[in-house]
Amino acid sequence: MTLIYVVAGEASGDVLGARLIARLRGRRPDLAFAGIGGERMAEQGLASLFPMRELALMGLLEVLPNIRSLARRMREAVADVAARRPAAVVTIDSPGFAMRLAARVKPLGIPIIHYVAPQVWAWRPGRVREMAHRLDRILALLPFEAPFFERAGIPVTFVGHPVLESGADHGDAARFRAAHGISAEERVVVVMPGSRRTEIGRLLPVFGETLRLLQRDVPGLRPVVPLAGPVEEAVRNGTAGWPAAPILLRDVNGKHDAFAAASAGLIKSGTSSLEVALAGVPMAVAYKVNPVTAAIVRRLIKVRHVSIVNLLADAPVIPEYLQERCRPDLLAAELRRLLDGGSEAEAQRAGFRRVLSLLSPPDGLAPSEAAAEAVLSMLKA
Repeated sequence: MTLIYVVAGEASGDVLGARLIARLRGRRPDLAFAGIGGERMAEQGLASLFPMRELALMGLLEVLPNIRSLARRMREAVADVAARRPAAVVTIDSPGFAMRLAARVKPLGIPIIHYVAPQVWAWRPGRVREMAHRLDRILALLPFEAPFFERAGIPVTFVGHPVLESGADHGDAARFRAAHGISAEERVVVVMPGSRRTEIGRLLPVFGETLRLLQRDVPGLRPVVPLAGPVEEAVRNGTAGWPAAPILLRDVNGKHDAFAAASAGLIKSGTSSLEVALAGVPMAVAYKVNPVTAAIVRRLIKVRHVSIVNLLADAPVIPEYLQERCRPDLLAAELRRLLDGGSEAEAQRAGFRRVLSLLSPPDGLAPSEAAAEAVLSMLKA
């Protein structure tokens, strides 16, 4: 059987990997898969080389204490690829690990496809030259990424954004309220603190205090926190002392029902903001990293916005509360305005509609179908 080696390093990449494997298997039943992934890829039959959660780190000072473990896992992955000799390697997001793996695998002569373009257009654009020597193709999620990487000589396929396949816009609010005994008067706030352990540790305390402040002015507040597999225990522990016990959700359908019932969202900057935008939930976006990491990034960053929604709109559709501004008092004040349901919330929804219209691949395929077609084209070549 023809072997495809798929590598994901975090929860969102695990979802992409699972969809890609399912689409590829549907087109080519003779394909086999190996690599690194989480629960979703395991559901598609992939036995991960080691636990994916060991790669879910972000930020210079967060990675440094784990550098020896990461180096050991890198050696294991390279050795596994060399032993299996797959027809192609597909790395998904997690550029810190993926680009280093690509550099070590490249001499083996195996085609390397990277799914989710690294955001070097936002900071350190000079790194694209290194990628040109490591990657055979990029599968890009955002329409403006293809010209940027093609100028460096990297073939790119714009496959559209996978959020369009998430089902986030098909939730049932009445079902959610009935399932959890939530009255029509109570306000649901979706809280999404991230899928990495470092994000959880920095954002959950801020989000918990934000909700405590908000409850003073908004009685009947019901926070809902969807759980990501690798950090589920950390989220349960981190929310245990919240003033209002949050509803913790493991299943995807329950999360989408919560979106439909939600009046506002408190969201970590990243892909989750697009998911919430698809559901039409007005939100405040927050992010916080180690101060030293933040100082380095600020010297390198080349874009005006951090949120993907704002980047695509080239406008501040969603308020961003980053680093020093990631404060409970500021976030609580913003959520109060959104919960009022006035012009600010409606302006966000109008911005969401404009942005989402840009994210479909040009050939009418679903994003995962377009990604599978691109991989199969590489196999034929």
